[in-house]
Amino acid sequence: MKIGIVSDGKFGDRAFEVIRDRFPTEWIMAPFPQSIIVDDLELDLPECDLYISYVRHPDVALAIIGKKKPVILGVSFGPGFLRQAKAINEDIIAPATMCSLEDTTWVPAINEYAKVFGRPSFDVKVQEDGTIESIRVIRGSPCGSTVAASVELLGTQLSPEQLQHYGLRICHFCRAPRFGKTCDKEIAGLIHARELVHAISAVSPAAGARVRSFTDEMEKIIDQKITGE
Repeated sequence: MKIGIVSDGKFGDRAFEVIRDRFPTEWIMAPFPQSIIVDDLELDLPECDLYISYVRHPDVALAIIGKKKPVILGVSFGPGFLRQAKAINEDIIAPATMCSLEDTTWVPAINEYAKVFGRPSFDVKVQEDGTIESIRVIRGSPCGSTVAASVELLGTQLSPEQLQHYGLRICHFCRAPRFGKTCDKEIAGLIHARELVHAISAVSPAAGARVRSFTDEMEKIIDQKITGE
């Protein structure tokens, strides 16, 4: 499967570097018009099975969507835009963050991508006291923050303080653009901390139980931020 990373130069460069290690990937530059509305915009895109759009202008994003290929919106423009886009091309995903995507969509190309990049998944070994002995990222964020921050977990002990620190390190490495409802850095940090706890709890229920009240609170915050309620 070939993936096209479409950018106007501001975002997507790190995702390109990370994704191309796992899939044939092409870097595609798109214009960033100064006008609010651009009529009859034509984009000449190389043929790809999936496009990931990091463009910041909605009309440029619509031109990508109009190619009728699966598209992941790395920069989104809200629910109204998404409804308009889906009237043109149904095979579009605008995930809450690029690290929340799962391989459960109706689009085979997006699912193939999301087996590797999306909601974090870990293979961990922990000691009885909750100390992380080893950790391997099975699925992580396309910006590389999952791998970069998780390396620092070796030898640390699961605790609310450590989870907060891990979330902050994810935010540090995160390249999330702050546009519309897409890729809030705080959500990215919370999702990573939650999934880390899930992975540890699967192999050491006792360790996970020590931070249960903290993780319950994380779940509430994630739900509130994603739903806007």
